[in-house]
Amino acid sequence: MSHEQSTLQSYYAARASEYDRIYLKPERQTDLRTIEHWLQPKFAGARVIEIACGTGYWTQFIAPVASHVWALDAAPETISIAKTRVSEEKVDFLVGDAYALSQRVGQFDAAFAGFWFSHVPKTRQREFLLGLADRLEPGARVVFLDNRYVEHSSSPITARDAEGNTFQTRQLSDGSNHKVLKNFPTEAELLEVVSGLGERPVFTTWQYYWAFEYFATKL
Repeated sequence: MSHEQSTLQSYYAARASEYDRIYLKPERQTDLRTIEHWLQPKFAGARVIEIACGTGYWTQFIAPVASHVWALDAAPETISIAKTRVSEEKVDFLVGDAYALSQRVGQFDAAFAGFWFSHVPKTRQREFLLGLADRLEPGARVVFLDNRYVEHSSSPITARDAEGNTFQTRQLSDGSNHKVLKNFPTEAELLEVVSGLGERPVFTTWQYYWAFEYFATKL
């Protein structure tokens, strides 16, 4: 496991019990209700792999309409919370590495990653996408959902590195501070990084969030 993966996993393990507070911000409620309804039809009847499922906030909207969901996260602490939110009749929860998806989980005709792609270092984005593509059937729908940077709502960017990654300093309720990689890619950057891996890309924005979807092509 790389240093940035270990750091991120430790952060989300520590944050697990307070993670869902991010969904309580008053200014974001209109966007969230809209996205919750927007998202569900994308996965109707599909076999879905969800990357970085966290506490299962988005799993709870996908699972009722999907034929089945395999929900992966690196932190057992967040998966424990997700299991209380979603019936395991429709979901298999897996502790695992998003950069090394096991062949044992099989192939999927849809994929979802909520608030994960922004944590992928720029030098590993293509690596992640290639690994995901290896688990997808040709024509599989892929949907990424993530944050836009909005002044006075987003945590400030406190650092940048030589590769162009940006970082935020986040404080948990115990007073601990954590330097977290958090990128805010443009539509052009997303189109470039999925080149050759997908077709019919669509970039959608709301006030506080963006979504990027495409259909997997055969490698």
